Amino acid sequence: MKKNKRIELLSPAGDLGRLKIALLYGADAVYIGGREYSLRANATNFSIEEIKEACSFAHALGKRVYQTVNIVFHNEDIDGIYDYLEKAVDAGIDAFIVSDPFIISYIRKNFPNVEVHVSTQNSTTNVETVKFFQKEGVSRVVPARELSKEEIKELVGTGCDIEVFIHGAMCTFFSGRCTLSNYLTNRDSNRGGCSQVCRFAFDIDSDDNHKFTMATKDLNMAEHIKDMIEIGVASLKVEGRMRSHYYLATVMSSYRKIIDACYDGTLTDELLERQKRILSRVANRENSTHYFTHMADENDQYYTGRQELSNQDFLAYVLDYDKENHIVTISERNYFEPGTEVEIFMPSGKEISFVVDKIYNENMEVVEKACHPEEILKLKVDEMIEPSSMMRIRVE
Repeated sequence: MKKNKRIELLSPAGDLGRLKIALLYGADAVYIGGREYSLRANATNFSIEEIKEACSFAHALGKRVYQTVNIVFHNEDIDGIYDYLEKAVDAGIDAFIVSDPFIISYIRKNFPNVEVHVSTQNSTTNVETVKFFQKEGVSRVVPARELSKEEIKELVGTGCDIEVFIHGAMCTFFSGRCTLSNYLTNRDSNRGGCSQVCRFAFDIDSDDNHKFTMATKDLNMAEHIKDMIEIGVASLKVEGRMRSHYYLATVMSSYRKIIDACYDGTLTDELLERQKRILSRVANRENSTHYFTHMADENDQYYTGRQELSNQDFLAYVLDYDKENHIVTISERNYFEPGTEVEIFMPSGKEISFVVDKIYNENMEVVEKACHPEEILKLKVDEMIEPSSMMRIRVE
């Protein structure tokens, strides 16, 4: 294995709860959006006080927090940005993810101890542009998503840190530069208002059975993590600030296992295939590697007949574990019953599998089944269960 600085696993976080889960389950850093200037306006996002708490939590774990300030700035958007950036810096932000050239230069001049990462919204695709940003004091570039392995390798060769998306939704248009949302729903996709028009089902004739969609399949780069470590990529980025706690825990846990196995020399086909199965089950869309190994084509995109089924693998969130009586207290999420084969996966990476025996309510009375979401239930489990663990249907 190439002896670079250990690659970073970077997670999205739409709020404090998601941030804590992502970091506990293996992320080295998280990226967040504030209440202003962020491209995910529909996410809960962070107030300045919450940013301060987020940074405190992350830094106590030796981890980092990056803030997106990556909208396309219009004149009216500049009002208030200077004061806002200062407050975010005072809250402890480690880096800003930015696309606007002026904002890049302003941060470098006024906050020299805070890193600037060029957003993928800038659509960087070539070595000379990376060199230009290096001269401007940028420490990391998140290039366009439409690059091959060889193109990414050439960018890495500049010496600049390169961050690459490895998992999650892919924009149908070039690195997020889309105006369909503006035209069809009057929501500016480049200022946080994307309505995901590319996922709409359009009528192509008067027959309701004939629909057209242009959505891309999700990105999944699990089988190419070793490649990216070897070519010197600095950071592996997951998309999804609006995804659930369970999704983030699952994705971070799986990629953490793959990354660590790459460095430890313990990555086997069996380990990789299991993590790929887990990742495929947590998502409700098909996935692809898109541009990394080939020019993306019709096999990487949905046209008609797309289905997005609700995921019901997530059974419960662990609230507590009674060591003396070997009782785990859970908050139920999906239906299960005695005889269900389940597994509990934990922030440390440990997993235990078992068949559900008896299910108890809060008063330790036996109940026939778990069928009320967020009901507090109890199970007898001999092995120690960590706080913030989660229970799901067993994955073979």
